[in-house]
Amino acid sequence: MNVLQKYFNYRQALIEQYIKGDMTKREYLDKNLEAVLSLNIKPFKNIDNIDKALFNYQYYNAMAKDSKMSAYGDYEYHFNEQMNYYYSQKDRATLKILDLLDFRGVTAYHISVRSKELKNKLFEIVLKEHNNTILHSTSEFIKKRLIDEGVFEKGTKKSLIDYYINHRY
Repeated sequence: MNVLQKYFNYRQALIEQYIKGDMTKREYLDKNLEAVLSLNIKPFKNIDNIDKALFNYQYYNAMAKDSKMSAYGDYEYHFNEQMNYYYSQKDRATLKILDLLDFRGVTAYHISVRSKELKNKLFEIVLKEHNNTILHSTSEFIKKRLIDEGVFEKGTKKSLIDYYINHRY
């Protein structure tokens, strides 16, 4: 088992602990960030397979959430800039995943959220042939590509991981 597979297995174990209530969302996010950083792997520049692209997605998502949780007071602008950078890199990884899959086995739709800021913006992308891996984005460019490829469904649905999406940290 390679290092990426070990990370994905560990992440799945963290998710299961979170679902069972053994850890809070904040604890899950902290442990996932620790796991990503402990690999001592920087995001891949040459992304030639789904695992590398998914790792980049998880890396940048973890870094963005950490920046968001760190944003306060005099440092808020700095952390918001970092957060925006990491989310943009996460979106690049998302596009790479979709391109590698040629949009096959993919479905996407807007999801119901409690956050007024994310309402009608956040959408879910399900990679059906990859253990129903779930990605999220607010990128209008990605949404347009999903619509153009005929995989973005109309309407709003409950997220497959609603317990996570609508739980504050």
